Amino acid sequence: MDLRNFGIDSALLSTLQEMMDFGEDHEKPTQNNPSRAYVRDTKAMAATPADVKEYPSSYVFIVDMPGIKACEIKVQLEDDNVLVVSGERRRGKEDGVKYVRMERRVGKFMRKFVLPENANTNAISAVSRDGVLTVTVEKLPPPEPKKPKTIDVKIG
Repeated sequence: MDLRNFGIDSALLSTLQEMMDFGEDHEKPTQNNPSRAYVRDTKAMAATPADVKEYPSSYVFIVDMPGIKACEIKVQLEDDNVLVVSGERRRGKEDGVKYVRMERRVGKFMRKFVLPENANTNAISAVSRDGVLTVTVEKLPPPEPKKPKTIDVKIG
């Protein structure tokens, strides 16, 4: 979208963005009116594409995050089986700069993944390299097959 066509100054646009983010915790959601935080989180999840791969010994989650530093990315485990990847990409403020075009996505991002039962939640690692986050969740070893229990028959 070319902002010159609408006559919107980048400083005004930035102020409007900040105003929209303000007060999201002050509104009480109703059944027909979800909170701003809920809407924001839903949009953030939809705008954060990911690939999930299954290997014999692990699950690998790959999320593109260009321009985001590793220290700005959170990888958490909720409810013992939900992997949450989140963070925020901010646009730097520069004095005397006017955007002619703004196409790169800014704002919060988040993805949630329900982990399978055989995921080892004590063996999770995350690496960010060249704008790609790779989260590896090791698998638990398969359970031992149950051996039949032999019961001695006594003469009664």
